Amino acid sequence: MKSILSWFVLIVSIAVIVSSCSEKEESTTTATAIPITSSDDSSDNSTSTSDNSTSTSDNSTSTSDNSSSSLGVFVGVGISGIIVRSTDNGSTWDNVTSPTGNDLYGVTFANNTFVGVGVSGNIVRSTDNGTTWDNVTSPTGNHLRGVGFGNNTFVGVGFSGNIVRSTDNGSSWDNVTSGLAANGNYNLYGVTFGNNTFVVVGNSGTIVRSTDNGSSWSSVTSPTVKNHYGVTFANNTFVGSGWLGIIVRSTDNGSTWDNATSPTTKYISGVTFGNNTFVGVGQSGTVVRSTDNGSTWDNATSTTANNLSWGVGFGNNTFVGGGASGLIVRSTDNGSTWDNVTSITANHINDVTFLE
Repeated sequence: MKSILSWFVLIVSIAVIVSSCSEKEESTTTATAIPITSSDDSSDNSTSTSDNSTSTSDNSTSTSDNSSSSLGVFVGVGISGIIVRSTDNGSTWDNVTSPTGNDLYGVTFANNTFVGVGVSGNIVRSTDNGTTWDNVTSPTGNHLRGVGFGNNTFVGVGFSGNIVRSTDNGSSWDNVTSGLAANGNYNLYGVTFGNNTFVVVGNSGTIVRSTDNGSSWSSVTSPTVKNHYGVTFANNTFVGSGWLGIIVRSTDNGSTWDNATSPTTKYISGVTFGNNTFVGVGQSGTVVRSTDNGSTWDNATSTTANNLSWGVGFGNNTFVGGGASGLIVRSTDNGSTWDNVTSITANHINDVTFLE
């Protein structure tokens, strides 16, 4: 009996020992599995975080680009090839090294490219926000006075009815037949684009237009024989300005034009548009503005009696104009009031544009 009982105790003891060892093995296996799984999850999260970091970097780049645009890069060109540049909405300015000593009269920006034009057919170009500039081979020796852009085409205009055209961001240019007699003393001063139409204005009431990206041109009847100097487009309206304060206006893509009553008899050499306001600048510091698509105009308070030049620019809710002896004026209230800005040149600034 004792022998049987001893064997029973031995068997139970062995069973308990085996059971205990099994539980320890399960415990050890479970403890090992958790960190591995956690480590894998961590690795995935880390990769995900890295991707998010890349995304953040991309967003940062985007923000940087937006920030660059929001800084407000204005560029002005003028006598003796001067180029001036502002990166703070026209508040302060720096000189930029120019590739020419020839007078520059017009400048515009499009497709990440600034293009300037001037005397003797001079054409200059910048693709780095106006920081550096190069000369471009010109197809003409005639003075060029204005330049515009539309439908991936730059168009420059000038003396003797000369019109030049580039379809590769200003890298190369060709002459275009303007339809105006070369010996007819047709000097062209301004060009703009709107509603798939280029409009060019010039002396003696000259107006020509193109509906095929500047390839061919036709003359349009003007309501005046006085010289037109500036032209712009906005809100389905072309507006031109010129000698003795003339203001002309077209609401049918430049096909027909009417006179608008002007508040001045001083010449208005440049005109632009921003924030539902047309602004013109000119002789003896004249500034005029319209808030009804060019139908009616008022004089605005100017801070100078010096002549304001052929062009005025708009960007980032700021109008900027240039003028005689390096004059720069600026308005941040839609052209109602203006302030003089410290200039870094004594040369005449002929035109101003904005990096959009």
